[in-house]
Amino acid sequence: MDAGFLEGMVRGYKGGLLTQNNYHNLTQCDNLEDFRLQLSSTDYGNFLANEPLPLSTATIADRATEKLVAEFNYLRTNAVEPLATFMDYITYAYMIDNVVLLTLGTLHERDTHELLERCHPLGVFDTMPALCVATNVDELYHSVLVETPLAPYFRDCLSAQDLDDLNIEIIRNSLYKAYLEDFHSFCQTLPSPTNQVMSRILAFEADRRSLNITINSFGTELSKDQRAKLFPTIGRLYPEGNNALARAEDLDAVIAAVDHIAEYKTFFEKAGSGSYGNGGDEGESGNSLEDEFFKHDVELNKMSFLQQFQYAVFYSFVKLKEQEVRNLTWIAECIAQDARDRINDYIPC
Repeated sequence: MDAGFLEGMVRGYKGGLLTQNNYHNLTQCDNLEDFRLQLSSTDYGNFLANEPLPLSTATIADRATEKLVAEFNYLRTNAVEPLATFMDYITYAYMIDNVVLLTLGTLHERDTHELLERCHPLGVFDTMPALCVATNVDELYHSVLVETPLAPYFRDCLSAQDLDDLNIEIIRNSLYKAYLEDFHSFCQTLPSPTNQVMSRILAFEADRRSLNITINSFGTELSKDQRAKLFPTIGRLYPEGNNALARAEDLDAVIAAVDHIAEYKTFFEKAGSGSYGNGGDEGESGNSLEDEFFKHDVELNKMSFLQQFQYAVFYSFVKLKEQEVRNLTWIAECIAQDARDRINDYIPC
């Protein structure tokens, strides 16, 4: 009764996602002007009509993201509790990314204005510009984040004092761990099937983070104890798999840690050697591990639309739309750089 209209809307939005045929037509374009023309016959319509030529890939990505944000904001504005809080939780992940982007950018003396423009609009909050003047973790917390929903997640980060690259990465992963655990707890208070569908999705998100943290920590100063503290305490790898990951010293140990979960084992088999790590380069024998994660994520989020009268579709719509923006950006970039051999390496959703 409360969310039926909005669920109908979000399913309509999902129905507007690009089809395999749309993607095929986009990959055949000779230039970005053709690309814009092809998109105008889809749900995107004339969203690039007022953009000056020549079109850039960044412009396409920005406008596509704006469309996603407008649709999300329409749903969020009309939502009542508990859907309103559920949708707020979706934005916290983007807030964390924005905090890390601004803090890292400031550390490397990047232009503040440019950094703020690169922030994801779903994660914008009032005190965000003040992030650019924070010099240590206490300052970051007390002057900027104490009034935001991220404040409770920051408790475990206050022990790290200096804002250097390693500590900022530790902060990012600590925040995500606290966020995923909190979001998971909130979803368990919601009626079935929302709690079941979201459990599946968040479990995978937690496991993906644990695997990425482990693989990316090899050869860095991050100790095994520090690594173990960053793993979320939810997911299919928790607790035995996480314990094995905490002790892992190489990729073979990581693969052994996921041996009992068939899908995860398959990710490593499909990913080529030399293609591990967060966003690693493509290996000789296939996609990167990160690509396999994205594909599984897309499948999980598509499956959430098979169940009626539940909130997971709002989360899944955002994730699928985000993948679509990544696909558009990838195809546009391949056209702009004339890299035709890589143009089909997108992940359809």
